[in-house]
Amino acid sequence: MIFLLQLALLLLLALCLGRLANRIGLPAVVGELLAGVLLGPSLLGLLAPGFSDWLLPTEAGQMHLLDAVSQLAVLLLVGITGVQLDLQVLRRRRGTALRVSLAGLLIPLVLGVLTGYFLIGSLIPSGTDRSVFALFLGVALSVSAIPVIAKTLTDLGLLHRDVGQLTLAAGTVDDAVGWFLLSIVSAMATAGLHGGTVALSVLHLVGFVTVAWFAGRPVVRFVLRLADRSPESGATITTAVVIILLGGASTQALGMEAVFGAFVAGVLVGARGTTSLARLAPLRTMVHWVLAPLFLAGAGLRMDLTALRHGDVLAGAIVVLLIAVLGKFAGAYVGARASRLTRWEGLALGAGMNARGVVQMVVAAVGLRLGVLDTATYTIVLFVAITTSMMAPPMLRMAMARVEYSAEEQLRKAEHDEAWSTTTATESPDR
Repeated sequence: MIFLLQLALLLLLALCLGRLANRIGLPAVVGELLAGVLLGPSLLGLLAPGFSDWLLPTEAGQMHLLDAVSQLAVLLLVGITGVQLDLQVLRRRRGTALRVSLAGLLIPLVLGVLTGYFLIGSLIPSGTDRSVFALFLGVALSVSAIPVIAKTLTDLGLLHRDVGQLTLAAGTVDDAVGWFLLSIVSAMATAGLHGGTVALSVLHLVGFVTVAWFAGRPVVRFVLRLADRSPESGATITTAVVIILLGGASTQALGMEAVFGAFVAGVLVGARGTTSLARLAPLRTMVHWVLAPLFLAGAGLRMDLTALRHGDVLAGAIVVLLIAVLGKFAGAYVGARASRLTRWEGLALGAGMNARGVVQMVVAAVGLRLGVLDTATYTIVLFVAITTSMMAPPMLRMAMARVEYSAEEQLRKAEHDEAWSTTTATESPDR
């Protein structure tokens, strides 16, 4: 009963605050994240602790129910985003995507490591090696969150824009490298760093992408064409969901995060000539209007602003936030300008990649489990994750208002709308 009430209340509040955000010119993702923050310890837990403990009990069994729904939601959200990735644009501009991703990863990584070295000692858990803590903080600040980026780009209607496609591509590379670095730092925190660990992680990453592209792509095309023979779209939807979940399971089994595999699987599903996107329109509607709001509201539940009442934690949070924003914007901007993009395109890329969301939350959870982070530093990392996710939409909207809308992008939008033409009439334009 409690689990069902949690889902109903989270979804209702996410819908209401998402629509309210639209009314004041913000994308729905802002309101959906805020729904979880309001129902979490930051407000409801503070004003009505008894009711909060009843509605959101902290025992593991109850929390894992909501976590399971959130995991399914994030995998399908990332998978559907991969379906909408235009591979032709990326082939043509792969150099730009690579430069933006590398600069957007390395600059915040270096700044994060330096911040970790110079952060006041009271914020570093006792017994934790400062070098390991600094490297961990650098990894946490270098990642981007493909799920939140995808939802933000969808809400703002930017998935068909060149900047949107480049943001997704660069964010995917950042996340892949980020998971690799996380495995290295985790090994340092537990058993020490070994050359075999690094080599195996690289082998898994490169091997998965290679097998998926050369062996997985024809298999995915074959099974989806079989499913398309059904007069009902349900067969195609179910097959696509199975492919996305299997992609996530594959990377999880290899020691990488499941969202990376789900994204790659979604790209294979959406590859040109694989299936009719119109048959997947009901799945996209369900993901964007039900599962994604549940995931975002669930992510907001993890935020506890009350911990920031301590002066050193608040000061540390502000410093880390400023470094995180500066590093990601500077990295994306440098990569964009090196690729001869305009300054507004560079700022738009920085705004999009600045959202860290659930990926940084996962990194924080790993750090807490390993003892690299304590409650205070865990709160700081979550504060950065939520704040950057809420900053991204308005900054992205402002920058993209000054980026020229090319004829190619208009054509891509028309093709996109035609491909998803069976989308229900209730889906509003801001989605």
